[in-house]
Amino acid sequence: MTTFAEKLERFQAWTIEVSDPRTDQWLLLTSPAPITVIFVLYLLIVFAGPGFMRHRNPLTLKWIIIPYNLGLVGLSAYMAYEFFMSAYLAGYSLKCQPVDYSNSPLALRMANVCWWFFFSKVVELLDTVFFILRKKPEQVTFLHVYHHCTMIINWYLGAKYIAGGQSFFVAMLNSFVHIFMYSYYGLAAFGPHMQKYLWWKRYLTKMQLAQFLAFVVHMGYNLTIECAFPKGYTIAVFIYAISLIILFGNFYYRTYSSKKKTKTN
Repeated sequence: MTTFAEKLERFQAWTIEVSDPRTDQWLLLTSPAPITVIFVLYLLIVFAGPGFMRHRNPLTLKWIIIPYNLGLVGLSAYMAYEFFMSAYLAGYSLKCQPVDYSNSPLALRMANVCWWFFFSKVVELLDTVFFILRKKPEQVTFLHVYHHCTMIINWYLGAKYIAGGQSFFVAMLNSFVHIFMYSYYGLAAFGPHMQKYLWWKRYLTKMQLAQFLAFVVHMGYNLTIECAFPKGYTIAVFIYAISLIILFGNFYYRTYSSKKKTKTN
């Protein structure tokens, strides 16, 4: 009878065998250990952080939050550009686009920006840390934590196993939306006097919902055709996008629609 340790060893060997040989030695992709540690530490901060800050004064952190957000605006713009240009120059299709596992310059360019997208999701975990240190527990919602946790896992798998192919569309569109999202956060960090310039917050949520709908349409269509792209990943993204539409749609309703009705009454 095969022991659990032997099964685990076989599973680890299989994960190495099917990984993208171009990226499996890149930072944070050599094994599941680094991302697992980051994931566990993040959850510990989420659950223990508010208690740690309960009897402490909130930190302003403006000196780091402003450059942090503006840095993510720049990184998001870079990634959106790289995804678009890599796909365009390689003749990518929105229908069925398999991963190019070759070492051609364009294939490596796409793999490289996939890694940067994954790494950006690790960096973005600091959003939660800053909310906790500033004692803004209302910002650390289930939606917030769910989205951050799932994105680092999704794109660890994406960068390690399928660095390219039709998943580029998800990352490109998300990077584009994050240009506006982190611009909003960066401007808001300057202080209350900026609120009059941030009237477009609700449209940012609409933009996020629109991207998730685009993911559902894109991946849904690709589920109906034969494609040499991992079907499991396509199904996972399709279901994940639906979950985000439900959660972000609920957030939009509670934040804007329900309040509007209350004011009217």
